[in-house]
Amino acid sequence: PSLGKEAIQAGIYSFMIALIIVLLWMIFYYGTSGIFADIALLLNILLIFGILAGLGAVLTLPGIAGIVLTIGISVDANVLIFERVREELKKGKGLRKSVSDGFNNALSSILDANITTGLTALILFIFGTGPIKGFATTLLIGIGTSLFTAIFITRILVDSRNDKGKEVSFSTKTTKEFLSNINLSFLQKRKIAYLISTLLIIVSLISLFSKGLNQGVDFVGGRSYTVRFEDPVNPSEINSITNNVFGSSEVKTFGEENQLKITTKYKVDIEGIEVDEEIQNKLFTSLIDFLPEGITYDDFVKGSSEKSIGIMSSIKVGPTIADDIKNNSFLAVIGSLIVVFLYILLRFQKWQFSLGAVSAVFHDVLIVLGIFSLTYTFMPFSMEINQAFIAAILTVIGYSLNDTVVVFDRIREFLNDGSKKEFDETVNGALNSTLSRTLNTSLTTLLVLIAIFTFGGESIRGFMFALIIGVLVGTYSSVFIATPVMFDTQNNKKIKSEK
Repeated sequence: PSLGKEAIQAGIYSFMIALIIVLLWMIFYYGTSGIFADIALLLNILLIFGILAGLGAVLTLPGIAGIVLTIGISVDANVLIFERVREELKKGKGLRKSVSDGFNNALSSILDANITTGLTALILFIFGTGPIKGFATTLLIGIGTSLFTAIFITRILVDSRNDKGKEVSFSTKTTKEFLSNINLSFLQKRKIAYLISTLLIIVSLISLFSKGLNQGVDFVGGRSYTVRFEDPVNPSEINSITNNVFGSSEVKTFGEENQLKITTKYKVDIEGIEVDEEIQNKLFTSLIDFLPEGITYDDFVKGSSEKSIGIMSSIKVGPTIADDIKNNSFLAVIGSLIVVFLYILLRFQKWQFSLGAVSAVFHDVLIVLGIFSLTYTFMPFSMEINQAFIAAILTVIGYSLNDTVVVFDRIREFLNDGSKKEFDETVNGALNSTLSRTLNTSLTTLLVLIAIFTFGGESIRGFMFALIIGVLVGTYSSVFIATPVMFDTQNNKKIKSEK
């Protein structure tokens, strides 16, 4: 389902706020090169919307999820490049050489991270239905445009400024030494992380099996009414009223601004005229303040060719469509994980890397589902599990993989540079050297999500909450789950005791 008018306006407003925050952050952190990254990002967003408009795509919540993930990927590519350039500059190389080496060294990480996310999107596109296809389409377009703008446009802008003899900065005074000489012993903390994650997963599983999830109309079916009013009405206002009456409902502008589509799963498993009349009665009494004076229940319910106010049409949606969506979603997710496992195996030549990445994904998805199961009864916004929520889970998978592959790529690079370091030192070194990038990408993505969560309107809030939890858990798992699992399943590991 496409978003109602009000939700789209709120979505665009929040998206603009989020974008401005990200643009300012990049300038604050990277200086001149941050401005170039911003130009590349704006061009990227323009290209995505241009291509989507050309395809005649409708803006949906899953589509927005794809765009949000794309912004994360786009910023991430630039962050990876700039962090590598900063490393080269620290080695005492000149600016031109540092830029050249930085771009070249970052390329394998960028390609690996984007190919794993792209393969996931491709499988979802092939096997997914409606909303999942929408998410996959947006994501595939976004990956292509992100790679183009980050690798080519940013490089052209940096090189042209260099050629003019003007200075290009890759940090500001405030951020120059930030996280540069850090040396944390991540692997020594892994047992604490395993313990925390095990507890979270056990709590999540207990809640999922005992309480379950608050499944929406998409999954259990429901009744849907098209209601026309005399004057334009506010869907959010009506939604809060119908939620109080039915316990759960979905309200969207449908066509003109004085017409709404109201859907509820109230007594969905009970058939019969009595239930239909009970729901229509409740609907009439809850909407009476918005209807013309003197309108009767019969006027509101009964149809006629001259009818201009009241229930224009109604439909009962069975859970059979929902079962199809459920099964296809499950198959698409499992299929994409198998493909990712095989790709990482091919690229890194060790099954331990694949196992680490897939373990982190399962960990993240279980915790997001668990939090939704634990909190849906008391959260002040809707936490229904619908098609859009599946897109949120897919975004979490994409984000988690992206994060993990970047760390793995650096471990592989360190292993191939011929140093005689122990494996645990190599892994810790890789985690420390990618920490600035990990935090930077997570922070910019979180800024986008929190802005949309805060200003984006009621209908989008539960969906954004899933993404915020997913990004936080995904960042944690790439450092404390994926890498330690990969490390613990290796044969040649050696942990030096902390002195």
